Amino acid sequence: MRLWICIALLSAVLCASAERPAFVQRMIRGGQFVRDAVGGAKDMYRAYRDMREANYKGADKYFHARGNYDAARRGPGGAWAARVISDAREHWQSRVSGRGAEDTRADQEANAWGRRGGDPNRYRPKGLPRKY
Repeated sequence: MRLWICIALLSAVLCASAERPAFVQRMIRGGQFVRDAVGGAKDMYRAYRDMREANYKGADKYFHARGNYDAARRGPGGAWAARVISDAREHWQSRVSGRGAEDTRADQEANAWGRRGGDPNRYRPKGLPRKY
């Protein structure tokens, strides 16, 4: 019994001090990507919810940029989620809702600006409450 305890403790010490195998590192990165993507989706939803709550004329681009900015700051997974959600929304908006190509282009510009780390306040309309 003592031998097994010694072997287990020695293994734990060696594993803790050794480099992780490549497949373990890939699993950890994959898990981080998923966490970032879920957090990014939450950031996008928060920006959408705030946009609906604010109901402020001309603030659409600001909330697009802010949602993408917040999501992309989480890392590659957040940036991926922001791109997928933004592209899906704009695809739906341009095809189904009847909004014009110019509006879609401007929304995508704000989306890209936010994902690249640009300050969302570039699109902030005057008079929008500080809460947002």
